[in-house]
Amino acid sequence: MARRLNPWRWVVLGLAALYFLVPLAASVIFTVDVPGQGVTFDAYSQIVSTEGFGSSLLLSLELAAATIALVLLLMVPAMVALRLGAPRLRPVVEMLCSLPLVVPPIAFVAGIATVLKWGPEYLSRTPLFETFVAIQNPSFPFVLVLAYVVMALPFVYRALDSGLRAIDVRTLVEAARSCGAGWPQALLRAVLPNLRGALLNASFLTLALVLGEFTVAQLLGFQPFAVWIYSVGGSQAQLSVAVSVLSLLVTWALLLALAGLGGRDRTASSRG
Repeated sequence: MARRLNPWRWVVLGLAALYFLVPLAASVIFTVDVPGQGVTFDAYSQIVSTEGFGSSLLLSLELAAATIALVLLLMVPAMVALRLGAPRLRPVVEMLCSLPLVVPPIAFVAGIATVLKWGPEYLSRTPLFETFVAIQNPSFPFVLVLAYVVMALPFVYRALDSGLRAIDVRTLVEAARSCGAGWPQALLRAVLPNLRGALLNASFLTLALVLGEFTVAQLLGFQPFAVWIYSVGGSQAQLSVAVSVLSLLVTWALLLALAGLGGRDRTASSRG
């Protein structure tokens, strides 16, 4: 049976590769093949010198790092506590974390915009007014981090839940506590090292979401990398496609870097 299924596996993998690689190859050909000039890489050489490239890419990377840190800081202790103290609430938490998949991004960002407009009107004489101004700072719009945390909840929950199912959390925590560790030490030294794969998967998904998210940032008036690509594409189509190809390669490089970091950590821990 395994021998019969093996050819079909390669067929499926080949079709999947064609599905992803053919559009990518067509995009690359569009960027380098200029009618009347032949093959040229001017579109790629212009990317670095184009206004807004470096600042928008750096902003997206900063937003991604802050989102990953915040969502993991919220979800890891919550899910460990849920597994140890209230396993019956797991369906409720799963349903709440899955809600962002059902709410359309347009409705989500419309709610955020309504709150941001309502705040300064009614809180102008309170200390919270400065908070509303600070989270909308264009140099680092923290409101986008909050929105991305909500949007990443379904993916982070699934990744962490599968990781927690693969280990005996209660035994690890009780063993650490019996050795004199407090609750924070038990979480950091006993649970997190065994969740390395789940943490990396959650970071992968969150990074990909933040780098590719467009709707929320565009409607709120900020310009991370995805919005900058759209603004460039309005006047320079070839340059826009070249930037899209480059952004895809950058995303893959970052994901491979995270995967390599996780692989080195696992190798070091196995040797130790």
